Amino acid sequence: MDRSHLSQGEPNMKIGPKYKIARRLGAPIFEKTQTPKYALSLARKERSGGSGRGKQKSEYGRELIEKQKARFSYGVSEKQFRNYVDKALRTQHPVQALFTTLESRLDNILFRAGLAKTRAQARQTAGHGHTLINSKRVTIPSIILSKGDVVGLRSGSLASPLFGEVAERMKTIAVPSWLKIDLENKQVTVDGEPVYVPQEHVFDLGVVIEFYNR
Repeated sequence: MDRSHLSQGEPNMKIGPKYKIARRLGAPIFEKTQTPKYALSLARKERSGGSGRGKQKSEYGRELIEKQKARFSYGVSEKQFRNYVDKALRTQHPVQALFTTLESRLDNILFRAGLAKTRAQARQTAGHGHTLINSKRVTIPSIILSKGDVVGLRSGSLASPLFGEVAERMKTIAVPSWLKIDLENKQVTVDGEPVYVPQEHVFDLGVVIEFYNR
């Protein structure tokens, strides 16, 4: 578990109107926009001629959009995202390094395992002290987990109606192969390392690295 950046934690990121941001970036980057309701909203916008199609974007503009897609997808502040990129650029494989960092955040793992419904809820869950890492209570959503770390919810939290859907969600969610679910104890173990496959995501981290490596 990487604690090198935990001195002050990470403030809640103000995002703004999610439908509007997703339309501007051209991708359903929020859980709220991965619904039929959003698709209908987008179709109406296109029919009204407000989709912005036909406007030629510069290379810088396209790279900026990819960066924003990735940053908003994970709910990371600009400062924190830049820190992740700077760290990744010092490695031999910066794209994979950046992806590993983003996926290995506590809030993302809570979301991936079904312990939280959305990444936003996962950040709240961790920030309010409902989460355990290796049986120790934590309050920082941005902790970077490592292979062997075990994540769960406090017993008192599991008894709360706020987490009443966790068991059912963990049974049905498609969990990445690098995470191992323990349904009985409602825990998840980091069992490997996430591998970046561009086709599986709405953002292109290769372009993001190019944006910062100008």
